Amino acid sequence: MSNPAVSRTESVDPREVEVAPRVDVYENDREYLVVADLPGVAPAGLAVGLDDHELSLDARRVAPVTVEGAEYLLRYRRSFRIPATVDAARIDAALAGGVLELRLPKSAAARPRRIDVRVS
Repeated sequence: MSNPAVSRTESVDPREVEVAPRVDVYENDREYLVVADLPGVAPAGLAVGLDDHELSLDARRVAPVTVEGAEYLLRYRRSFRIPATVDAARIDAALAGGVLELRLPKSAAARPRRIDVRVS
């Protein structure tokens, strides 16, 4: 497996490989949206964490994948540094059809706002 996104893990199972999932990140005035492809992952096999502005994804695929006749157990791992402007208490995660959506709302102070000008 020569893909740079795939690496062997320190697992006791030599068939386990670590894969960085494909991720798209979008931004608008209110939030960041992180969309990660995690095919074959059940909610019980997924962990999302936030520690010191680092968002981490760790997931295990339910069924092995066969590549050139050999079976591999996939473990998806990826981490991101997120801005301090994200309201960590309001982060929301949803998994459906192998796609994880993480909504990272911006704090009110970080959102664009209109400033009224007084006339003297």
